Amino acid sequence: MSTRPATVPLSIEEIAQRILIVRGKRVLLDADLAAFYGVTTKRFNEQVKRNLARFPEDFMFQLNAAEFGVLRSQFATSNAGSGGRRYAPFAFSEHGAIMAAMVLNSARATEISVQVMRAFIELRNLVAGNKELASKLKRLERKVDSHDQAITGLIDSMRQLLAKGAKGAKGAKGPGSS
Repeated sequence: MSTRPATVPLSIEEIAQRILIVRGKRVLLDADLAAFYGVTTKRFNEQVKRNLARFPEDFMFQLNAAEFGVLRSQFATSNAGSGGRRYAPFAFSEHGAIMAAMVLNSARATEISVQVMRAFIELRNLVAGNKELASKLKRLERKVDSHDQAITGLIDSMRQLLAKGAKGAKGAKGPGSS
């Protein structure tokens, strides 16, 4: 992703689209954060490395070779030695992304960090909504299953009554017959 001028606003959706799941965590990659904050990836990573004490492992980690390989194939990035990245990217959790904005200490970084936070919150709410919806669907399925069983029982009872009625009707004489 290229750097964008400081005057171009970012939408929550643009940020949310760049959030990935790596090692079971929602993260943003260094290149994406750098572009959001309006700096080069090199400058961004320099600032982060100067402030490593602010980035514990739950805030930031570097992708391993396998994870980096998957990203390369997934996003068709160039291979090392041919003009692409030579080092695996850093992945930043929600808190790491906010801490990165603090170490960059620019108006753009502060402004965008609010949008980044909102994007993470929106994704959390979406996941929570999906869990709630899944739970409601499961309850509905159970209800429908019990209703299906009750309806099947009623139909069986009606068939039995109809069968008994048909047997009784064959041997019985109706009114007015002699």
